[in-house]
Amino acid sequence: MLSLQDVEDAAAIVYAAMPPTPQYAWPLLAQRTGCEVWVKHENHTPTGAFKVRGGLVYIDQLKHDPTRVKGVISATRGNHGQSIALAAARAGIAATIVVPQGNSVEKNAAMRAFGAELLEAGHDFDAARDTAVRLAGERGLVMVPSFHRDLVRGVATYALELFRAAPPLDTVYVPIGLGSGICGVIAMRDALSPSTKVVGVVSTEAPAYALSFAAGKVLATNSADTMADGMAVRGPDAEALAIILKGADRIVQVSDPEIAVAMRVYYEDTHQLTEGAGAASLAALLQERERLKGKRVGLILSGGNIDRPLYLRTLAGT
Repeated sequence: MLSLQDVEDAAAIVYAAMPPTPQYAWPLLAQRTGCEVWVKHENHTPTGAFKVRGGLVYIDQLKHDPTRVKGVISATRGNHGQSIALAAARAGIAATIVVPQGNSVEKNAAMRAFGAELLEAGHDFDAARDTAVRLAGERGLVMVPSFHRDLVRGVATYALELFRAAPPLDTVYVPIGLGSGICGVIAMRDALSPSTKVVGVVSTEAPAYALSFAAGKVLATNSADTMADGMAVRGPDAEALAIILKGADRIVQVSDPEIAVAMRVYYEDTHQLTEGAGAASLAALLQERERLKGKRVGLILSGGNIDRPLYLRTLAGT
């Protein structure tokens, strides 16, 4: 889907707004897992998550559209919305973001702080997305999807950085929401490190991509109720699934208790704050540590945006 030049061009757009994020090999994680662990720190972006890269590239392409853009609208659990809000503000475009009812208080506050109009609608992400699509038609706004080639082109820049900065990796674990992150990793793996296996990670409470990967076709679920809100998706994107089917080695399911353990491990071993989706890749490695013993592994720490009460309960093991 993407060439190396596509992503290098996107990197020029991304680096006008932020520097590359670091990737570190943490010795305590190595001791705990029995393998050399390189963590890609997407919790160090201006929005605290990898999504900002895609938003910057998508909005940059949109602002060059000869058709006048009245405004943009999108649906999110938080990180994608912050991405669009920040990028739209930089481009002078009005942004409306729809979140499900009961969404993260602190993510909502961040989106408003970046200048977005925030609306709450629906019981989960998929219901909020339906509302956003309807409002786009009613208000004459551009509906920004959660999966799009320009979004993937932007987020692939973190994989570009990782594969160029880290030593050769045997396996990279990537959390899956709607799939932009893992598709970007697959594209850059193909370009820079063909022998690396890419492993997707989903929640046991939102297993649509795992079920679809096993079946070889899109399968939706009735619910997606997980503490890892960045992975709380009921229906896979067909284009993303096609790329994952072709380029991923496997998909691992991790439970909320496993994610909570990984969040605590990240704090103990690296003192990094992680949200649920951000810790999912480590949860998968901990589940498969015997399989990866002695290998060199990459983990995508996709974000660190989590409400303080939930994080304190998670650290306390409650």
